Amino acid sequence: MAVRRQPTLRDVAAAAGVAVSTASRALTRPGRVNADTADRVVAVAKELGYIPSASARALLSGRTATVALVLPDVTNPFFFGLVRGTGARLRESGYVQVLADTEESAEVELDTLRKLRGQVDGAVLAASRLSDEQIAAAAADLALVVVNRTIPGTPGVLLDTAGGMVQALEHLAVSGHTRVAYASGPVTSWSDRRRREALEPAAARLGVELVVLGPYAPVRASGAQVADAAIDAGVTAVIAFNDLLAFGVLERLDARDVAVPERMSVIGCDDIFGADLVRPALTTVESPVEQAGRMAADLLLARLEGGRSGDEEGDGFDEPVDARDAADPVMLPTRLIVRSSTGAAG
Repeated sequence: MAVRRQPTLRDVAAAAGVAVSTASRALTRPGRVNADTADRVVAVAKELGYIPSASARALLSGRTATVALVLPDVTNPFFFGLVRGTGARLRESGYVQVLADTEESAEVELDTLRKLRGQVDGAVLAASRLSDEQIAAAAADLALVVVNRTIPGTPGVLLDTAGGMVQALEHLAVSGHTRVAYASGPVTSWSDRRRREALEPAAARLGVELVVLGPYAPVRASGAQVADAAIDAGVTAVIAFNDLLAFGVLERLDARDVAVPERMSVIGCDDIFGADLVRPALTTVESPVEQAGRMAADLLLARLEGGRSGDEEGDGFDEPVDARDAADPVMLPTRLIVRSSTGAAG
């Protein structure tokens, strides 16, 4: 039994007696062709049973039903929960999630946002490496929600890792540590700056000398540099920017026969998979990442589904509502998980 071929745009154009480009405009931008021609093309398309492609439907409706999740490092386990949280919530609302990895590069991130314009309905921007001005400019062209960032006028979800770092420092101070290192993350990391701003007054309050090391790439391989620098600095504890960095610190300290926690205590941040499996098990700051993903998706969906003024120009595209009406970022608390990588000052 022969299978009936799906009619194409070329078939519609031939049957209507117009060029393919005219048929395309008639179906996606009817206001840009003669009204009689547009009516004829639409009638032929219906008669043939023509189904426009996803891209054509997007042009017609102004929607793609696709949302991008833009990450600085897609291999970092910290973001796995975010992927699950946003993906599940978007799927429930009929959207498809695509991932964009910017490789810890502000330039790649900016170029990615430019290319996403018109390809997706909106984006969740996680741990952005861009400046406030760059994000605000991007938000004028694409519906955005930020995670781990605060941008005036742009909805966002903030994980209180700065507060978690203060908890970590308090834990060390109670354990007798008076000289502690903070291994900082990328210079373009907004959350790293926020953590340092929280740690410095906390150290003064607790009577702890804080030694800031770095910046370092937030990967396991950088941990060796951190460990060597911490030993040279004469500290008795290290608070790392993230767990991956802390894993590398533990490896290097073991290689140099520096006992943990007897001679050096180590604290990470994120409580990623494996934090309780390394030896010694890592004391770290836990964040509700999956919850943050769901909330970020909810904020974006609220803008996409309820924050549009309508297609007033008849060109198939809705205009976004002024982003300055956005509420303040949602703050989610973090907590310190104490394991065996920390102990009394040696």
